[in-house]
Amino acid sequence: MKPWPTAAACVPLWLLCSGGGALAPDIVTATPEAERMAAEPPVAMPRHPVEDHSGRRIAGRASFYASRFNGRQMANTRRFRSDSNSAASKVLPLGTTARVTNTETGQQATIKIEDRGPYVGGRVVDLSPRTAAEIGIGRTEGVAPVVVAPVAVPQPDGSLKAGAGAASSAAP
Repeated sequence: MKPWPTAAACVPLWLLCSGGGALAPDIVTATPEAERMAAEPPVAMPRHPVEDHSGRRIAGRASFYASRFNGRQMANTRRFRSDSNSAASKVLPLGTTARVTNTETGQQATIKIEDRGPYVGGRVVDLSPRTAAEIGIGRTEGVAPVVVAPVAVPQPDGSLKAGAGAASSAAP
């Protein structure tokens, strides 16, 4: 039987994954790979999605959380707030920072993937009501065509990868 590790050997997982600070889109610099991905057309969401760490843009339809979800626990164990920039995606890893653009209006907002969903066919992201209003999705429409461009994508090894959205955010 192995003895338990000493306290010095136990490093909290959140400390390893967070990089010691909050995730902000301006700390990720665009790489040549991010520039190449930004030039490619967005991909459609697969029928049976798997977590995508590539950082490619994703095209599809966006909806927003109903008011009854305010205060409920999300996949990352935090409580959902309707005035936050939280979003849900089935394919982007939790913790991903992304830029979502309404293709009908051209309006953009920055989101952070903190939940799983949407569970309706053809939708790529669920937005908080505040973020949905920022990009022009009203209560009457409910859904809109969008392109989601990841800015910073957490990798399985704990590092961050610049996505296609980092290339467009690097410009002044």
